[in-house]
Amino acid sequence: MIISSTVFGTRNFLKMKRIAVYCGSNKGVRPEYATAAHELGTLLAQAKIELVYGGGMVGLMGIVADAVLKNGGHVIGVIPEKLVIKEVVHERLPDLRVVKNMHERKALMAELSDGFIALPGGYGTFEEFFEVLAWGQLGWHQKPFGLLNIAGFYRPLLAFLDHTQAEGFIRSQHRELVLVSDNAADLFHQLKTFKAAGKEKCVK
Repeated sequence: MIISSTVFGTRNFLKMKRIAVYCGSNKGVRPEYATAAHELGTLLAQAKIELVYGGGMVGLMGIVADAVLKNGGHVIGVIPEKLVIKEVVHERLPDLRVVKNMHERKALMAELSDGFIALPGGYGTFEEFFEVLAWGQLGWHQKPFGLLNIAGFYRPLLAFLDHTQAEGFIRSQHRELVLVSDNAADLFHQLKTFKAAGKEKCVK
């Protein structure tokens, strides 16, 4: 996969222009998930931060996008051409970018964004978030990433990360890369004030 060099550039996080949001194409069983997605979208629009997301109209993805649009914000959807079908793609986006595959989608979303937030989701959410996190661990970019831990959704995952660190597979400075909050405004503040550790992973 070829990734534009701009993905790895250092940004001024106090002046973030865009945030990528990874989240489920389902709403989940708890109403708190949908509420949090709507709150995050509203917050982004009010802060004049553009949303970059997967381009869907369903699940938490659609809720975030709709909230941004409803509050006068800008949304960039990035979707693989195989998913551009009426039942999935959001048809009211001001900026929809169709790419060839998932690899191009992830690379473009990372390039466009100054930070990343994951709401509750499934395999796709985890895969997208961990890939961009791994890039940060390698020092390929210095953009912040946060987990919106609604209703304790990410509690087991955070415990597993702590276990992985204790077992010697993640260094403490890389474990600290994952910002966490159960409140969208607080997490947004953490992203804005984030300072990279400045120490990349050594690969031998």
